Amino acid sequence: MHHILSGLSPDFGAAVLVVQHIAAGFSRGLAEWLASTGNLPIQLAEEGCTLERGMVLVAPDGYDLLVRNNGRIHLSREPLLLQRPAIDVAMQSVAAYGRQRTVGVLLSGMGRDGALGMLAIRRAGGYTIAQDAATCTIYGMPRAAVEIGAVDVSLPPETISATLSKQVALILKG
Repeated sequence: MHHILSGLSPDFGAAVLVVQHIAAGFSRGLAEWLASTGNLPIQLAEEGCTLERGMVLVAPDGYDLLVRNNGRIHLSREPLLLQRPAIDVAMQSVAAYGRQRTVGVLLSGMGRDGALGMLAIRRAGGYTIAQDAATCTIYGMPRAAVEIGAVDVSLPPETISATLSKQVALILKG
């Protein structure tokens, strides 16, 4: 994730949401570390904050991150899925909000979380990128997305930033 975020230019034309499975109490430190090493402003998401181009928001541990129809963040403790934050929950809300103006990225991890979110983005007309099998520590989450036809392209992390930037530029040209 760090490699991808640090590869985005300071004038990146979209908001970025980071939903990371992480132990309780570590999401603030993750946001601070990413902020100290990247080109974009990065902060822990807060209830009601607005999506802004070039801003990276990290989901706080113990909360699902959802995007409301007005582009504001809602943090929920409701048990929507077993794990919080849930990637599927965040991606599905982003797909409903941004539709074809959405790009989803799913990285290495255990389980299936994110597969249905990627499918929601793809069905809404958005673009989906999964980390390729060769570079994953655990290919579970990207594999699940590939298996259900939710992935447009599988790439190594070192090329995801460029592809993400290209897709965002295409969206902005509209």
